[in-house]
Amino acid sequence: MRIPIQVLVYPVRKTNNEWEYLMLKRIISRGGVWQGVTGAPENNETIAEGAKRELFEETGYRDFTLIKTDIFYIIPMQDKWKETYLENTKEIPEYLFIAKINEPGPPQIDPIEHDDWKWCSYEEAMDLLSWENNKSALEFVHKFLRKEK
Repeated sequence: MRIPIQVLVYPVRKTNNEWEYLMLKRIISRGGVWQGVTGAPENNETIAEGAKRELFEETGYRDFTLIKTDIFYIIPMQDKWKETYLENTKEIPEYLFIAKINEPGPPQIDPIEHDDWKWCSYEEAMDLLSWENNKSALEFVHKFLRKEK
């Protein structure tokens, strides 16, 4: 059984003084949508530990600075997930993280979960996203990074 907590990590890097966002495309059997890194803490992991592990598993990046934000939102339970969670789970909070990637090179995606990836401008990334919660989260990340300089 999965614990009813999710993480969303947006990997970012600075190129030519502009921030880029790594988008991953889920395989068709997992929805075929573009998103950041997502997953859930396992065993006794904290949400930050889960975010670090998921980032490594889904991208292969080891050298990054992880920033936990205060942003989270609620995903209502869907019938197709009911067998994955405890019986009375009605909603799943998803917590937002930013991962500043400190190493060069492309991600090493896991073909069990993703079949494509792309480093994008903010505008390109927003166009790829399907869910409003993911778009709102990316907008927060973009504003956060612009304040940093």
